[in-house]
Amino acid sequence: MTKVWDGFIRGFHWLLVAGLVTLYITGEEGMMDLHFVTGYLLLALMAARLIWGVIGSQTAKLSALFHSPKAILSAIKSKQSHVGHNPAGSLMVLLFFVLILVQLVSGLMTTDDILVEGPLAQYVSYDLVELAGDIHHTNIELLIAAIALHIFAIVVYRLKGQNLVKTLVTGKQENAVSTPVMKSSVVAYLIFIAIAVVLLFTWGAEPLQGLM
Repeated sequence: MTKVWDGFIRGFHWLLVAGLVTLYITGEEGMMDLHFVTGYLLLALMAARLIWGVIGSQTAKLSALFHSPKAILSAIKSKQSHVGHNPAGSLMVLLFFVLILVQLVSGLMTTDDILVEGPLAQYVSYDLVELAGDIHHTNIELLIAAIALHIFAIVVYRLKGQNLVKTLVTGKQENAVSTPVMKSSVVAYLIFIAIAVVLLFTWGAEPLQGLM
């Protein structure tokens, strides 16, 4: 068994799942204090992931996510396992990064013109606020569709004999073709905590008080 995912990448994945579920439910149920706090935590998590994609483990590198169309098509057809994300999986990761960041950033600029207002809404034009609101409500549908496609792909790869979920739980892969360079996840988690504290201190005081 070869370690292919460090602790932060594994934690990032499952924290992201929990955060997105919480974000969707709180948005639908109008639990806006928790919705905003969750959004700030997810924004910190995404920022830490992008930073870790530059300074982190080999399989966490953002550069490892970019592949040619030929490599992506080949990965879809092939049963061969890869260390880390294969080219097709990398494309899915990049799509998620874009959709999640669009959802989070647009949320910072939305308002219902009554009680709820994102922290950046006061700094941009009303037209941009309206556009951000439209994007925020439309993009969530695209994100849900991407999640459904992701789950479908996991099932397909499981039928091919590759248990992607188990690998992301244990961080280890059987019959890995190489041993990637791992780095300590402590640094990544400290970055996440630092960014989260800054965001909650700057923007999250009011929603946090609403939760108490």
